[in-house]
Amino acid sequence: MPRSLTPSPPPPAAPAHVRRAVDSDRRRTSASAILRSVLEHGPVARSTVARLTGLSPASVTDYCGRFAALGLIREAPLPRRPNGVGRPHQPVDLDDSRFVVGGVHVAVPYTTVALLDLRGRVVAERRLRHDGTEPGRVLANAAEGLGALLAGAPGRTPLGVGVAAGGWVDRDSGTVVEHPLLGWRDVAVREAVGARTGLPVHVDGHARALVNAERLFGRARGSRSVLHLFVGNVVDAAFATHDEVHYGPRSQAGAIAHLPLAGGTEPCGCGRTGCLQAELSERTLCRRARAEGVADTVNPMHVVGAAAGGDPVAVRLLLERARLVGRAAALLLDVLNPDTVVVTEVGVAHREDCLAALREEVGGERAAAVVPTSFPDSALAVAGGSVALDVLYRDPLGTPPGPT
Repeated sequence: MPRSLTPSPPPPAAPAHVRRAVDSDRRRTSASAILRSVLEHGPVARSTVARLTGLSPASVTDYCGRFAALGLIREAPLPRRPNGVGRPHQPVDLDDSRFVVGGVHVAVPYTTVALLDLRGRVVAERRLRHDGTEPGRVLANAAEGLGALLAGAPGRTPLGVGVAAGGWVDRDSGTVVEHPLLGWRDVAVREAVGARTGLPVHVDGHARALVNAERLFGRARGSRSVLHLFVGNVVDAAFATHDEVHYGPRSQAGAIAHLPLAGGTEPCGCGRTGCLQAELSERTLCRRARAEGVADTVNPMHVVGAAAGGDPVAVRLLLERARLVGRAAALLLDVLNPDTVVVTEVGVAHREDCLAALREEVGGERAAAVVPTSFPDSALAVAGGSVALDVLYRDPLGTPPGPT
């Protein structure tokens, strides 16, 4: 028998809640692309934004109108036209004069509190030494420090607070699950800071926060894949592809503290020798500096200062550490093969010879992919603030700013 020529019925339409979710994701993606284009290229004509994002001119105009109403962007002065022919397009630019985000970075010896503008620039910063590491006290002091910074910045409206820390940080719940060096377990950071500031609070690990800072404001802007290696008292890493940071179940990705480091000799609390964190920790660097008479300090910048003053032992300690960091970077490069590797480490951030030693250890063509942090003097402040700024740039219309 001949096959029926009756057309098949159309597939059933997706449920209404699915369509709404898809439309919401599409709007969020479009808004994010437009605001980031203004951030990266402003002052920029709306027609150029449409070309860069692939969105229609009408959509760009609509979103730019919403951003302007919220105070996120403003019209920039018209460019001069040498021949005076034609009407120039009115450019738009980010309005970085109205709003700030609060940034909190909880380190082992101290907490950094800061205010950042919408370009990720530090407006104000303060370092608070810990009087013990009891989490309630540390977070209360951080909230008080932020309040003092805001009081000193009249005319600036806070949009929210970002909190960054090392260890195991669960972004979704806003919790520091475990930070062995601080002795923290299951600390509800979002709840504690939010209750004291009255602002939206976002929490993340500092390596992931700095990946987002680099892709928004730093050297990794435009890279398809980025690895960030953070070497402080805590040593950890973060990896992002196509602007998406890999978190893993309950945000456990990036825990590299106990990876073995070839040539390492430092005993680790886990019972092994040569773990990354034990070998590369700033505590280890400062202990070695004290043992060799460089400086009686727990601040690694004092070792950098001694090296800048010509102390050969300080130079040697920093170069040895940079080579070990290079071995760690090479190991992670072998596993992940990113376009760009960003290293936050004091020697590499401030000394060309340390960067050269690190790249020599990585070796080959891959060495050029390794770059120092874009924020050598403000990495911790930027880490905290970038947690909140990442949320803003991913969903600019999701949490509208308050009254100006």
